[in-house]
Amino acid sequence: MQLQDAYRGRALVQGLARTIALEAAGLREPVRFMEVCGTHTMAIAQFGLKSLLPPTLRLVSGPGCPVCVTPVGYLDHALALAADPVNLVTTFGDLLRVPGSLSSLLEERARGLDVRVVYSSLDAVTLARECPERRVIFLGVGFETTAPTVAAAILKAEQLGLDNFFVLSSHKTMPAPMAALSADVSLQIRGYLCPAHVSTVIGAHAYQPLADQYGLPCVVTGFEPADILQGVVWLLRQHLAGEARVEMQYRRAVTWQGSVRAQQLLAQVFEPCDADWRGLGSIPLSGLRIRDRYGRFDAARTLAVVVPESHEQQGCRCGEVLTGRISPRDCPLFGIACTPEMPVGACMVSSEGSCAAVWRYGADA
Repeated sequence: MQLQDAYRGRALVQGLARTIALEAAGLREPVRFMEVCGTHTMAIAQFGLKSLLPPTLRLVSGPGCPVCVTPVGYLDHALALAADPVNLVTTFGDLLRVPGSLSSLLEERARGLDVRVVYSSLDAVTLARECPERRVIFLGVGFETTAPTVAAAILKAEQLGLDNFFVLSSHKTMPAPMAALSADVSLQIRGYLCPAHVSTVIGAHAYQPLADQYGLPCVVTGFEPADILQGVVWLLRQHLAGEARVEMQYRRAVTWQGSVRAQQLLAQVFEPCDADWRGLGSIPLSGLRIRDRYGRFDAARTLAVVVPESHEQQGCRCGEVLTGRISPRDCPLFGIACTPEMPVGACMVSSEGSCAAVWRYGADA
């Protein structure tokens, strides 16, 4: 707590805000920086950090929430698997209430399907061991932060000789969508607050191509107010100097190379593949597919089900929110047809969603 409090001190935060205001006086035009981490999005809203920024500097939220970027088709596939009474579907809690085309996992659980919340992928392996008569399917959603744990679960299932454990993988990797956003000049992104949790695994060096190819400053920051504001200061200084480098503000957790062991786990079990992102469409080599060697654990290849044609919820503009084209309040459904109690879009469901952040803390995003 003492370490946390040190990064929340009023004098420190106000001092950084004054520094930003002084530096921003040198801007010739308004500038947009994007945070690409759901935890950053929530922290920015919780601490009201946007209110400390001058009008010429804007922070916008990107596709940093793994549940939010998961396409509707994946939910429909999960629901089709859950419909088989032999199957026991396991998931993290956030995914339960995300609407598919016609229903959600929570609604179908209320109708009697066996859908259970677990706290780790290894919990699902334990269930498979305890319930040999059932097929236990873990819904693998997340970025490079959670994917190594799923890789470890698959290896554990292999070690135990389990033939009833499966993963429906929708794992995604972060640098690829950042490159897609950078290539879209209409978004006018001038720098990134890079995702901290992801960076502990992939390392800060993973963003170097963004700086080199697109000339965009990148700063890996922590989650406390002083972390984020210092990251903004560093981005602003790079922008004003016409520089594009990768800097590590969050050195107490992130290294240049990242976690070699986690990277080895990912490479052993998964391989890159094209992936669909809500709001961004298909991005080449932005997903993680279970390698053929472990294909027997891949629910998509092993368990045949009929998945209905998918469609987005009518009127939902989550895709535009996730790419920074609009703020949550610009969506006509926000707070009217779409609330945390009755969500229409994933951005209102997830604890890391932009719409949920604005709803909870009343701050503009």
